[in-house]
Amino acid sequence: MTNLDDILKSRRDTRHFTDEKVPDEVIEKALQAGHWAPSVGLTDATKYFLIKSPEIKTAIKELFSEYNKKAADATDNLEQKELYNSLKLEAIEEAPIGLIIAYDRSVLNQFTIGTIGSNEAVKFSSVCAAQNIWLSLTDQGYGMGWVSILNYHQFKKILDLPENIEPLGYFCIGKPATNYNNQPMLQQLNWKLKSEKADCREIKSVHLKNTSTPLSTFTTENKKNNNFEILLKEKIDSKTKPVGSLGILETLAFQMASVFESLEPKIINPNIVVFAADHGIANHGVSAYPQDVTRQMVTNFLNGGAAINVFCKQHNINLSIVDAGVNYDFPTNTELIDAKISNGTQSFLHAPAMSESELELCFEKGKAIVNDIAKTGSNCIGFGEMGIGNTSTASVLMSLLTGFSIEDCIGKGTGIEEEKLIQKQNILKKSLENYSGQAELYQQLSYFGGFEIIQMAGGILSAFENKMLILIDGFICTTALLIAFKINPKIKQNAVFCHCSAEKAHQKLLDYLDAKPILNLDLRLGEGTGCAIAFPILKSAEAFLNEMASFESVGISRK
Repeated sequence: MTNLDDILKSRRDTRHFTDEKVPDEVIEKALQAGHWAPSVGLTDATKYFLIKSPEIKTAIKELFSEYNKKAADATDNLEQKELYNSLKLEAIEEAPIGLIIAYDRSVLNQFTIGTIGSNEAVKFSSVCAAQNIWLSLTDQGYGMGWVSILNYHQFKKILDLPENIEPLGYFCIGKPATNYNNQPMLQQLNWKLKSEKADCREIKSVHLKNTSTPLSTFTTENKKNNNFEILLKEKIDSKTKPVGSLGILETLAFQMASVFESLEPKIINPNIVVFAADHGIANHGVSAYPQDVTRQMVTNFLNGGAAINVFCKQHNINLSIVDAGVNYDFPTNTELIDAKISNGTQSFLHAPAMSESELELCFEKGKAIVNDIAKTGSNCIGFGEMGIGNTSTASVLMSLLTGFSIEDCIGKGTGIEEEKLIQKQNILKKSLENYSGQAELYQQLSYFGGFEIIQMAGGILSAFENKMLILIDGFICTTALLIAFKINPKIKQNAVFCHCSAEKAHQKLLDYLDAKPILNLDLRLGEGTGCAIAFPILKSAEAFLNEMASFESVGISRK
């Protein structure tokens, strides 16, 4: 056997292979080594797929070439781009064997030891298996190259991999044609030098953090000046109209001026933020759509093709898209706010959706996103969401936080049929029956919450702190507002409920909050579309307050 240190120092990213056939026993021994790797909770979640077909290799090579061009275009440095294009980064068609190492996310649907802190532990197990396979192949005189420059959605599609199977990439296996002088290929070709030693430092103290009063920074007072309210009401009533004749526009004008603390309020740099994430409960068939639609719709947002894109463009509203926890790793060069907690929550039918640390991180990330938007001068922010299965999450949270029965909190979501609605109701009812935790807000949120819903709640709390007008979309966003309201009831002072959706429970939730929506258009799309559609009405309230003549200014007698 080769000395272990020599194996570890030898090159693993093989990109040049001979045409020598790889014996079956070599592959079998390598896969056994992978199987011996640590596996979180003994899940055996790592799966392997062998590729020998030239047709499949060609299809994967084309997929690589498409994304490799995108990778080269990501740099504006011409010298760097030229060097990048000269690198040989794969040997998909040349290598005798192709191997896909993947992990099975469905193991998270059951209680899995070692994953409560992070769902990513399942992926890490598969990475350990990949390392063991490389060690075994190197020891046997063979090499392996890891190809990760791929559109993983298309990669899974052309291989017909199930939705729950997540590949680490494509691995090329064969007899190495070169050893690059035992240097990393990228180092030998002057892309970058590898450091001589590992980066390691000792942590010697505990960073104490007060968790007894979480989010206390959100609960500052926002006292109103009585004189200001009197002046504002007088300004509204003195406009050339009967008192109250502009109805809800007068209410909105009063609210807007109060939030902005100005008798001449003006909306500046309005922004709608769409938070997207996946939900473990979706694996139980509670939605009419497969989970991958979340990823597809986020891509649609980024390409400008969704309803929210159209409406934001129509009304000159900035649009921000947040990956709060989509079950997909988007390319790093997309115009996406990366706030990913994990690749979706766990199924709360069997286990907590997230850990307490993930819950805290959701609040922190939601707050940071809105703080950054506020720094641009924006004083008006709308909240939207995307996530297959999130009406189920919102229904359970609504039931827990309001005391309404789960039956009163469930609707058809994306449009499920009656039979599926009954199935959804039974699953959510069973989930609540299985919950043995305390009736304490943060425990309930970590057990049943969704990454995008909690991040929205954190963002709403932050928007209040930044004295922003807060636009609330439909049922799911109102549930996020409900969470924020439970933490700080003063939130409602800044909240504008843009519409009442067709989701059955939304009206009941609005009644609970004593909230009067602006519109009732039978919308049930989400995405923040209700915020965008209601926005012109806010602008009308702003316009009449600032531009409409008063009785005194034009000499018209009052009643």
